[in-house]
Amino acid sequence: MNPRIESTTQRPTRRPHTASTAAVLALTLSGLLAGLLAGCAKPLLSRTEERTPFDRYDGVRGQVAPQVVEDEFGRFKPNVRGRLMPKE
Repeated sequence: MNPRIESTTQRPTRRPHTASTAAVLALTLSGLLAGLLAGCAKPLLSRTEERTPFDRYDGVRGQVAPQVVEDEFGRFKPNVRGRLMPKE
């Protein structure tokens, strides 16, 4: 091999996108941390608390819809459809 050719070809010692990669990594980690902390927060309203003046009205008349329903996988979801349907 020719020593002159080897000395002229140099490999880059630093990646050109190191700063942007670090910024993306920092944003991703901060987003995950914020999501985890927000997921552990206490809910604003409890399940037993009345949410509207109409909840008490419906309760007196025996037409109250449950605030949450259990789906086929055992998870509790808000009963939006049941609470917004017209009462009989």
